[in-house]
Amino acid sequence: MENRVEIKNLRKQFAPLLAVDDISFEVNQGEVLGFLGPNGAGKSTTMKMITGFLNPTAGTVIVNGYDIIKDPIKVKECIGYLPEGAPAYPDMTPIKFLDFIAQVRGLRGEEKRHRIKETIKKVNLDSVLHQPIDTLSKGFKRRVGLAQAILHDPKVLILDEPTDGLDPNQKHEVRNLIKNMAKEKVIILSTHILEEVHAVCTRAIIIAKGKILADGTPAELEAKSQYHNVVTIKLRSNKAAKVHQTLLDLPNVAKLEVLEEQLTLTYKIFPKSQHAIIGDVSRLAHNQNWVVIELYVETGRLDDVFRTITA
Repeated sequence: MENRVEIKNLRKQFAPLLAVDDISFEVNQGEVLGFLGPNGAGKSTTMKMITGFLNPTAGTVIVNGYDIIKDPIKVKECIGYLPEGAPAYPDMTPIKFLDFIAQVRGLRGEEKRHRIKETIKKVNLDSVLHQPIDTLSKGFKRRVGLAQAILHDPKVLILDEPTDGLDPNQKHEVRNLIKNMAKEKVIILSTHILEEVHAVCTRAIIIAKGKILADGTPAELEAKSQYHNVVTIKLRSNKAAKVHQTLLDLPNVAKLEVLEEQLTLTYKIFPKSQHAIIGDVSRLAHNQNWVVIELYVETGRLDDVFRTITA
């Protein structure tokens, strides 16, 4: 049976605050779902309900056939969870902490030793194994948190801001780790870093005020951007007015944004109804014998979609 997480009409009320408002979606094996939203959108609350850390006010979560309300222990056996802040016992060393977590997860003997050794290698903890966790940098504390989440080789990974506090090299390592694990797992991660969606996610959900506002692949979400199919052209010419008007006269061009009209001419060309106009612009440049320095098309901007949807 393929691994799957099903969220059904999930709702969470904190006194007057409705943190999660009747959301439903599914995530299947092989998917890396990016959970995006502004602060207070309901991302962490949803993750806590998926893992059984919080009980929902209404609705439920099904993980690999087990209901979080009826079979909470079975669900938790399937899940690896990296919560916000990567909590750990501060006076323990990473090696002792992982040994403790392994025992909690029911690992014993050679299997336990093997899993600890493999996990340490995956998250590069060798250099701080015997140092108290309280003395570690934020980045290393985050790695310890990630190590405990993947130690038992869970079928489902719930990662709340997995690269928070990591330097660029560490982020690269963690993203590669997530991609390498993705084929055989369900992975749900929250992030404020939109480049992370491109780097690791096969799908993204945008949530705000407890409601899902968009759900699709990164490319599908980018297609909602005002910059989808926008063409930028940079050329050499001393006839700015003529070039400007010739571009505007193209049938599917809605408007031009002037980026430069001095030593070179640079324009951002916006299509009508997001038509693909790169071919039209390229043919026009060729027919006009323009000296083109740059010509490229944008697929869209996720940050633009995010701001538009959540504003």
